[in-house]
Amino acid sequence: MENKDKQPLIIISGPTAVGKTSSSIKLAKAINGSIISADSMQVYKGMDIGTAKITKEEMEGVKHYLIDCLDPKDEFNVMVFKEMALKAIEEIRHEGKIPIVVGGTGFYVQALLYDVEFTKTEDDNSEYRNSLYEYADKFGNEALHDRLKEVDPDSAATIHANNVKRVARALEYFHQTGELFSKHNETQKQRSSPFNYVYFVLNDDRDALYERIDKRVDKMFLDGLVGEVEKLAKMGYTKDLVSMQGIGYKEILDYLDGKYSLEEAKEIIKRDTRRFAKRQLTWFRREKDCLWLDIGKLDYDFSRIIDFMMLEIKNRELI
Repeated sequence: MENKDKQPLIIISGPTAVGKTSSSIKLAKAINGSIISADSMQVYKGMDIGTAKITKEEMEGVKHYLIDCLDPKDEFNVMVFKEMALKAIEEIRHEGKIPIVVGGTGFYVQALLYDVEFTKTEDDNSEYRNSLYEYADKFGNEALHDRLKEVDPDSAATIHANNVKRVARALEYFHQTGELFSKHNETQKQRSSPFNYVYFVLNDDRDALYERIDKRVDKMFLDGLVGEVEKLAKMGYTKDLVSMQGIGYKEILDYLDGKYSLEEAKEIIKRDTRRFAKRQLTWFRREKDCLWLDIGKLDYDFSRIIDFMMLEIKNRELI
């Protein structure tokens, strides 16, 4: 199938705090687009400050999907994302608009873009996987992550130790198939995409990005992050939930439990967010067919960023 005969899809990705939200709103307004969030945390209701969730005002009338859809106790993984995103794309196309996928969860973007197929392993609550969860409970998340490092260092490099479900999934896949999970993912990436797409990755100078991350975390505390987490805890959302393992939430829960001082919790959130941004960039560098935009070299001028995007979108006959 020729690219021009495929459904159009625009992707804007990049590390946290790089400016994806602002760019996506301006682009959506320029091309009559709607936005699908590819963020593993902004899908949860009541988790606004710690996820830097876009506000209604910031949306500027642009329709968003996969924001505030699920209760924090609900499971949200790549399979759920792919199913919800495909439904959103269908609705957006039915409305005569262009779908724009925006977010920093590269695994989700990959699954959608290349129509990645998931093995039965990835959807089973198997006895072996449960034994891995028990191992993490007993010896800690880092210990389980170390087991993954031993058999599949490439997967370990892109999966955070606190993402126990993905660590366990990778170990289980190796246990059941004898194949590395990273190799399986690489094979899936070679599939041709069902979309005529352009995949933008925004980036910035590391020091500038890290400074913006630190300022964002400071603002979260000023905006009431502690109160948000306290409210969630009082509603019964505990640290064992995937949602409450997110950066900013687990640290505040530890602060509330007396494990850290407030200042220590803040510094850990900053450190872990910087590390997260580094892992995101590692992932994107492994992706194929990405167009990198260094926003610093464009003088942080969003009009120039959008002009660059529009040129590529037209060249690929997406509009």
